[in-house]
Amino acid sequence: MPETPAAAGTPVAATPSAAASPSPAVAALARALSAEHAAVYAYGVVGGRVTGALRSRATAGFDAHRSRRDQLRTLIAQAGGTPAEPGPVYRLPFEVRTAADAVRLAVLVEERLITAYLDVAATPDPAVRRIAALAAQESATRAYSWQPAVTALPGMPGQSAGATSTGVTSTGATADDASPAGTTPADDTTDDTTDDTTDDTTSAATAPPQGGATTGPDGQ
Repeated sequence: MPETPAAAGTPVAATPSAAASPSPAVAALARALSAEHAAVYAYGVVGGRVTGALRSRATAGFDAHRSRRDQLRTLIAQAGGTPAEPGPVYRLPFEVRTAADAVRLAVLVEERLITAYLDVAATPDPAVRRIAALAAQESATRAYSWQPAVTALPGMPGQSAGATSTGVTSTGATADDASPAGTTPADDTTDDTTDDTTDDTTSAATAPPQGGATTGPDGQ
């Protein structure tokens, strides 16, 4: 409950530092809640820039983050904290004008939430750690459904991010380079198979298809 401002000229008693500083567990939950507030806002923007299957995916993400947001509010209250309310507006990291921008924003939101929930997973409560692990897993799954590409670990060969099932190019392309939602960019991958091999089996084999459609958790 918000404190009532003191009347003019009335001394205000000092607040003990212990009461002013939340526990590390509550602080981690509060940071995750702030991230979920931002995610709900961002997914509203994403949904306004996409159509069709992408709109359904954005709606599912929006609902999932609202559910996690409410769950975090309950956890913070149970731990003796006060859940923060969302801000009236949030500043996006870049301008979202196209479906490609929207996909990029969704991926960025999910990746940042993974970090927030990893922080929560370090709390001593096993039940809270389990919730955090599941939430981080869900964010990782959603990020991959938006952009099916895995960043290579340091020292490992890189994996290029090809066209996604959404018909939008991977992160790194500009909005002008992106194909419209619902279309698939032309696959410019060349066949590296040469004619100088003597292995009939090798020469007859074809390279795995690249840039093909994938099936996400929503069936898209």
